[in-house]
Amino acid sequence: MNLPFLLARRFRKSREKTRYLSFISASSTIGIGLACAILIILLSVMNGFQKALETDFLSMVPHVEYQAAQGGLQDWREIVRVAEQHPGVKAAAPAIKLSAMVQEPGRFRGIQLRAIDTNLEPAVSGITRYLPAAAWQDFIENPDGILLGKGLADALQLRVGDRINLIIPQLQQGNALSAPQRINAEVVGIFAMGGELDFQQAYIHLAAGQKAARIDTEAASVRLALHNVYAAPAVAREVASEVREYAFIHDWTRTEGHLYRDIQLVRTIMYLVLVLVLAVASFNIVSTLIMVVREKQSSIAILRTMGASPKLIVATFVYQGSLNGVIGALFGSLIGTIAAALLPDLLGWLEQALSFSLLPAELYFISSIPSDVLVRDVVLVTGVAIATSVLATLYPAWQAAKLTPVQALRGQ
Repeated sequence: MNLPFLLARRFRKSREKTRYLSFISASSTIGIGLACAILIILLSVMNGFQKALETDFLSMVPHVEYQAAQGGLQDWREIVRVAEQHPGVKAAAPAIKLSAMVQEPGRFRGIQLRAIDTNLEPAVSGITRYLPAAAWQDFIENPDGILLGKGLADALQLRVGDRINLIIPQLQQGNALSAPQRINAEVVGIFAMGGELDFQQAYIHLAAGQKAARIDTEAASVRLALHNVYAAPAVAREVASEVREYAFIHDWTRTEGHLYRDIQLVRTIMYLVLVLVLAVASFNIVSTLIMVVREKQSSIAILRTMGASPKLIVATFVYQGSLNGVIGALFGSLIGTIAAALLPDLLGWLEQALSFSLLPAELYFISSIPSDVLVRDVVLVTGVAIATSVLATLYPAWQAAKLTPVQALRGQ
């Protein structure tokens, strides 16, 4: 078992090798290494986007929401009770969704206003993760308080303690517009999720939302938080079958599902690129090994006359060609793993140094490039790189094994 490997190492280090052959051999190793490193980095970035979608963005967006078809819900507590009996539901809380306008210099700005129950909201939302604990406590104690996203507060040039006037359009029967409702609220906290929601959302108390919406009931919707966000459509249907109230059903896959589909599409393309890039990089191994076989014809003839079997010759050149792929794959995967782990910090420093943003927060659901290195991706990339390298050696090795001593010594 060791003889083919020893011969492969001897051929690899042979002084008879030309500079051109050495260059081709090194380029194949470097090509496979670069391919592995780049693919691990790209897959880690895609993993980071998916993780940010699950843990950050969807903590602020309802996984499932039941919205009253008209006016408010007659008994939101019953919906909460039914929903929390489902094993897939983590928690449920009431809310009122409003569209509001706030006046900026020279124009009006539209925002999404959510009226929430401060006792139940932390169980279904990540709002408390993105603002100081003192700000949340101030919001609880101030019934006229409002929480603004950082981007929204910056655009309106508002700080904690300032007051803001909100204009809420009102619809009557037949969708006729009536006089808008006005709310004057005090900014008690500013949350910063680091994405487009910072420029769109604001939170007020449930009682204030009831007054602003002019509804007779306490809530107009119930929001569910799920253990598995990808089970949202199924859970929404199952819970709805037990709810007796007439309501519209929304889940995040309908409103924000395009983000997840985009991530999965790019990930699938990355896997296809993985195979294609490594296949192209492996062609250098084929060309290198073919030239090595030609160069080592006399050595092959000597080995055959000494009794070496075709199987030993095949194994020798498979080992020699595979060394390029194994070395490139291992070093490339190591470099790619380290680079992927350091990528967010490196890009953050680069953005700060050059005063620019790769992902403007007002346009994207996340404002920085994330990275999440998964062992399965590293193993997959390394395994495919080694496998393609081994496959690339089979044809040249088979050609070497076909050489007879007479053909090899004649140089045919």
